[in-house]
Amino acid sequence: MNGKPHGADPLRLPDGIGLRQIKCHTMQSNVPPNSLKKKEGAPCKVSHFFDPLGRVALWTISAAAVLLAVSFAPQGKAHAANSAQMGAMPVACDRACLYSFVDQYIAALLAKDAARLPWAAHVKFTENNVELPVGWGLWRTISGRGAENLRAADPQTGQVAYFGVIDERGTKSFFALRLKIDDGKISEAETIIDRKGYGPGPFGNPEALQPVPVMSEDVPADRRRPRERLISLADGYFNTLELNDGQIFTQFAPDCSRRENGVWTANDPHPGSNADPNLNLSAYGKISCEAGFKLGNYRWDDELRARRFPLVDEEKGLVLAGGFIDHSGRLDKFTTTDGVVHDPPLKSPHSFCYLEMFKIQDGRIRHAESLFITVPYRMPSPWYQRGY
Repeated sequence: MNGKPHGADPLRLPDGIGLRQIKCHTMQSNVPPNSLKKKEGAPCKVSHFFDPLGRVALWTISAAAVLLAVSFAPQGKAHAANSAQMGAMPVACDRACLYSFVDQYIAALLAKDAARLPWAAHVKFTENNVELPVGWGLWRTISGRGAENLRAADPQTGQVAYFGVIDERGTKSFFALRLKIDDGKISEAETIIDRKGYGPGPFGNPEALQPVPVMSEDVPADRRRPRERLISLADGYFNTLELNDGQIFTQFAPDCSRRENGVWTANDPHPGSNADPNLNLSAYGKISCEAGFKLGNYRWDDELRARRFPLVDEEKGLVLAGGFIDHSGRLDKFTTTDGVVHDPPLKSPHSFCYLEMFKIQDGRIRHAESLFITVPYRMPSPWYQRGY
């Protein structure tokens, strides 16, 4: 797709030169060959488009304009660009910095103007596990936002996450976002939007979504666990869920709770009444995480596939996980450890794609906040091969 999104200003150039300054680039691998056929000395025109791989491509063709732009660029910015090309240390981004990128992203999303953001030269953007050009999908349909649920930041890896609610023309949906920041620019943007009616699974009331207080609490420094241990506990959760037969492969807090797509599926804190907008919809939502797993209630979850843990917030004890839950549909009936026979909710091949945030306190899982959607059975991940 050529051209900028409707109403957008020219995109910030990747070398740090200001929005209104001009510099020519001819080194992008996805530059259309015919765009290079310009006469020497022709005016330098800067264009950009978002290609099908979601990378920002910039191209122009006048070498003279390159020299002009560099000559008039502020020396500090030019030096930063040269340092980056020579492999200088990346710019540090702490929690406040990472949270500011979330704020910028949400503001640009609401304005439907992706060009507001500082994108890296090569960007990977996905919506609901599909790689898209930046500016497509929710960028074109959003009309507002609802409650914010939670945030997490990992300054060590430059990752930040956000869970909340978005509005599309009066219809609210659950929303999860993960960004990766490299040298002050967005290099990855992963989003999941759970829209009502787009497949089986729980769907709560986005209007009633409220943050779980424990998720935003800091863990005292002397009670924190190293990131490797936090990841191990989250991974053990998925080992417990996969082919769930009652065995436990992680550590749960006695009051461990879980909420999935706005529905409490373990330790529902609400009293439960027909008038309660948070009324639990899960048969096992009134018992703890560990009690539900010991029953083997999720025997029909065949494989927890393509697991990755891109973000660890050690200060708050949070781990963000991504992956798939595959259901082969092989079971006609299954029996929980209490002897009760059940019909599995899914009797044909099916997969969920998820982003899930774990809160870990004192080496035990205290809460799991999950957002997942239905995708084609065994759908591959565009992120799994990225190394996390």
